[in-house]
Amino acid sequence: MPDIPGRPADRYSPLYFLASVGAGGLAVTFFMYLLFWVPHPGQTVPVFEDIARAFAGGGLPLRAAIAIAVAGIAVFGALNLKYLVWNLSAFAAFRHGEAHAALLRSNGEPALLALPLALAMSINVGFILGLVLVPGLWGTVEYLFPAAMTAFGLIGALALAQTGAFLGRILSAPGGFDPEANNSFATLLPAFALAMVAVGLAAPAAMSGTPLTVGAALILSTFFGTAALLHAVVAGITAVGPMLRHGVAREAAPTLTVVIPLMTVLGIMALRQSHGLDTTFAVHATAGETLIFLTRVLAVQLLFAGLALAVLRRQGYVAAFVTGAKISPGAYALVCPGVALSVMVHFWLNKGLVAAGLVERFSAGYWAITLVALALQAATIWLVLHLNRRHFGRRRPEALVPAA
Repeated sequence: MPDIPGRPADRYSPLYFLASVGAGGLAVTFFMYLLFWVPHPGQTVPVFEDIARAFAGGGLPLRAAIAIAVAGIAVFGALNLKYLVWNLSAFAAFRHGEAHAALLRSNGEPALLALPLALAMSINVGFILGLVLVPGLWGTVEYLFPAAMTAFGLIGALALAQTGAFLGRILSAPGGFDPEANNSFATLLPAFALAMVAVGLAAPAAMSGTPLTVGAALILSTFFGTAALLHAVVAGITAVGPMLRHGVAREAAPTLTVVIPLMTVLGIMALRQSHGLDTTFAVHATAGETLIFLTRVLAVQLLFAGLALAVLRRQGYVAAFVTGAKISPGAYALVCPGVALSVMVHFWLNKGLVAAGLVERFSAGYWAITLVALALQAATIWLVLHLNRRHFGRRRPEALVPAA
């Protein structure tokens, strides 16, 4: 990693993997345009041929939306891979230093789970890039699914190994974990990583026509999704007490939002599993059931968003760490909820309200709700670009006031 004086990212933290995750999430938000606005008969997702056909035969608004979506996927997909490669290189050097050794002895060890989280996100982004940009990919997809499932399985094994090492250390001997300093949701990061693996493993359940592939995807995604939920519940409960006694740790306050992307990822996993159960095993879910499920997911997200906003505002987090003088890689955690809410609003509208017949597709009401998702996406794009300049751009050393 080059040593650029005054660049905050050169004070490396594994949380910088969230820069890659956030960019990948924005690529997914642009894919929502194609998923819900471009006809794709014959498969569950649009592919290059569907997109090209819609662009050639569609009106100006659709063509503009397709152009914006493809450009957004390409740009943020490239940023996702750029920051993944940078982080892998930086982490390789970091893990041989004292800072890494100290992390392994502290409450901050779950930050290492940002690595498998970023790897899983990049595989998801790579698949989207292939669908959108590579002609004829769908013809080979049944051969790609086993390879993708193997990759996700290996990443999942890494996430489980890292989580097991952390839990084994703190549970096997006293003094390895300070429960009173656990006044944030930082320990939920392993749940997010496991959930990202689960949603990737669930993709073949929704897209494959091979029963064995669908069955394997259902089983594996259920395992990792269950592990994610179990860890999230236990870690969340153990963090509540210290937060009530000491308040939320100011620099870790963005972790209050981790429940929002966790719910989106697990929600999409459930939708993919439901589709596979429907098409392959004749287990049918009604439109009303899907609407209620997505509404519950969105309700949990909005409640945690309100809680997080209240705490962040009272602590002055944004003024200190986003627009102010202090620097914290944890600020990248604020990207994930914006992405997750934007994606979930699209799903709630299209798979919930429209499918249930409550909102007509492309009506005024449809676009009013879609504007909410687009506004969240636009705000998150600004945040990503702002944080990238702030953390990875050259700055005067005297202008930096590193966070504690």
